[in-house]
Amino acid sequence: MPIFVYTTKFINIISFMISIIIYLFINLCINHVDIPINKVQFKADFTVQEDITQKDQLSSNYLEENEAWYIQIDKIELKAPIQEGTTQQIMEDFVGHFEESSKDFGNVCLAAHNRGYKNNYFSRIKELQEGDEIRYKYKNIEKTYIVTKHEIIENTDWSNLEKTEENKITLITCVENEPEYRRCIQGIEK
Repeated sequence: MPIFVYTTKFINIISFMISIIIYLFINLCINHVDIPINKVQFKADFTVQEDITQKDQLSSNYLEENEAWYIQIDKIELKAPIQEGTTQQIMEDFVGHFEESSKDFGNVCLAAHNRGYKNNYFSRIKELQEGDEIRYKYKNIEKTYIVTKHEIIENTDWSNLEKTEENKITLITCVENEPEYRRCIQGIEK
């Protein structure tokens, strides 16, 4: 066979291998973009570790604390339990609460996945509009918030998670196929 045929086959094989590598890389990135980016002020540990004790503790905490800690948005048929923290393990089963934010008064900040995971609690929050209601319960405190803001922010913009005197709720999730952005919904207490 002429060398041209071998060269063409070699180039086709290399092109095919590069395509596979690019496909796997993009797929890996897309499947991991639903995790909020770390920030010093709002610490988030996204290491995935199999720790039986920690899983048992999550179950125990859920029964004791999360019976009375949840978010409910009737418009999108959501009622989801909340757990302290935004680690990968917690967000597999719960809406995560940013540890540095308030649980009762001020700015209550929550994050959840919207696709690609076992529980995608925020899969429909993109349907929320100004005026919609968000209900939040923490122990014996129940609040209703009215959506006042629905915007796409950069994944490095943490200004919406800052502490406030005003009672508000902030919901954060990823924007599909755009890892550099986050969807941010905020509501003010009714």
